[in-house]
Amino acid sequence: MHLAYPAVLSALLFSTGLYGVLARRNAILVLMSVELMLNAVNLNLVAFDVWLSRTTRETLHSGQALTLFTIAIAAAEIGIGLAIVLAVHRNRGTADIDKLRDTAEPNGPDEATLTEDEKAEATA
Repeated sequence: MHLAYPAVLSALLFSTGLYGVLARRNAILVLMSVELMLNAVNLNLVAFDVWLSRTTRETLHSGQALTLFTIAIAAAEIGIGLAIVLAVHRNRGTADIDKLRDTAEPNGPDEATLTEDEKAEATA
């Protein structure tokens, strides 16, 4: 098999994943798109490892070892990512990325607890 076939497939998978990261609003779908991009990179690593081992007669297979490392990192990333998304969903009630603001403490007093006089003083 030629090197162009897995390279084109990998480019299509990576492009699809990139579109998913940029266009999606749901955090779960963004994580799935990141996984798709990582799998495209893994496909490239294995394809180029096979191609290089044929041309140089090496038996090291460093591309396949790096792919196994990438799969392990991706598994840890998806576990932590899903835990964060579930915690945010429980606290905020949504997994929509656009509706989520940063989770830092607010800079000023909460406007919901201020009385009308305190609001007038804060704006003056």
